[in-house]
Formats: sequence, structure tokens, C-alpha cells
Amino acid sequence: MTTQIIPAQSQNKLGRVIAFAYGIIAYIIFLVSFFYACGFISNVIVPHSIDSAPNIPLGHALLVNIALLGLFGLQHSGMARKEFKQKWTKLVPEAVERSTYVLFSSLCLFTLFYFWQPMGGYLWKVNSSVGTVALYSLSAIGWLIVLGTSFLINHFHLFGFQQVWLYLRWKASVPAKVVTPGLYKHVRHPLYVGFLIAFWATPSMTVAHLVFALIVTLYVLVAVQLEEKDLIAEHGEDYKNYRRRVPMLIPAIRRRRSAK
Repeated sequence: MTTQIIPAQSQNKLGRVIAFAYGIIAYIIFLVSFFYACGFISNVIVPHSIDSAPNIPLGHALLVNIALLGLFGLQHSGMARKEFKQKWTKLVPEAVERSTYVLFSSLCLFTLFYFWQPMGGYLWKVNSSVGTVALYSLSAIGWLIVLGTSFLINHFHLFGFQQVWLYLRWKASVPAKVVTPGLYKHVRHPLYVGFLIAFWATPSMTVAHLVFALIVTLYVLVAVQLEEKDLIAEHGEDYKNYRRRVPMLIPAIRRRRSAK
């Protein structure tokens, strides 16, 4: 009796197909969560938005919303750290690490959308139709900046699709380099800038919206420091030089300093 030896490539082919399918599913779920977030923040289309009718007392709603935002922040920053990735990739193929991160982030967002508690009360409300259109347009520009800047660097790598595609084709991922196209020449984190614009530009600032915008802004200011630490560790002097040339979030600050 003879034993047939199956080539290693054939043995692993199914696993690569499964990884690719997993990456596609994770990417589609991300897209749904992204566009739902646009409607959630702007109070359009979606059934349950940031300013739906309040259901529970203000104090309870505040605690729930802080917990939901904290959950997202812990997941989003924790799973992005190098130490976590090193441990996680001992359990799953490295090719699906980013897809898994994207999937968990999207699921945390859906949890936030579902359990979010509106709180009522207006800090400001623009009644002018011109002002309303202008603020909604500014918010839309923020969302476009988020999506557009992701394509400037490498949208499909950022959201894990490129990794599983290369894995399927038996090709290694190319190490990321420091690139500064478009808005990256003016701020180091235009994607975060886009989010902040989208969250703060609203014609109706309720208590719930203010809590959301404030906590997310604080999170961005902390997360960007952690991210830059990782980028310096990964790219060394290339990123340090970029950091010296380009401001973090607000171009005008650096220009004023340079002009003195």
C-alpha cells in the first residue's frame, strides 16, 4: 500500500480561500458600519440615530453612552497595539489580522448604534435653512475626507482586503512606507480631522451629540499619540522627519509658528 503525499500548497489552499472570504465579509461589514455611522450622526435614513427620542433618564443614558464609547475606544486602540498583534497572530494567520481588527471595530460600532441612548436638550439649533445646509455640507465634507484620505494611502490595505487577496495568491504583503500624498502634506492625520469635522459640524447640537463629540475628540487626542509611537517604532527616522515637517491636526498652527 502506498501513501499519497499531498503538496503543502494544496493542503493550505482551502485555508487561504476561507481567509479571503473572511476578509471580504469583514470589509463589507465595515462598509455598512461606515455608511450607517454617517446616517447615525446626521440623523438621516437610519431607524435609530444619535438624537432619536429619549427612553431613559438622563443620568442613566449618560452612563450607558460613556460605557459604549469606552468599549469602542478600548477595542479600537487595544487591538491596534503591536503587543496585541504579536499575540493574536499566534492564533490566526497574519493575513487576517487586519480584517479581524476591522470586523471587531465594526461590531463595536453596531453595538454602540443599537444601545445608544439619546438624551434630548439642545445646546444650539440653527433655524436658518442656509446655515443648516452649510453645516450639513461641512459634515459631509468631513466624511468625504475620511473616505478619500483612506484611498490616498492604501484603502484596501487599511481595511484588510489587500492582505487576504495577496494571501490567496501566495504573495507576501509589501511593508508599508511613509507616504504623504494630498492632505498628508498638510496634516499627519487627515483621517482624524475628517472625523472631527463630521462629528462637530451639525445644525442641531443636542446633549447626546455633545457627549459623543467631546468623548470622541478626547479619544482622538489620546489615540493619535499611541499611533504615532507605533509609527516611529515601525518607520524610525522617516516618520520622525515627517513629524518635524508636518503638524498633527491643524495646519495653521505650524504656519504661524514658522512665520515668526
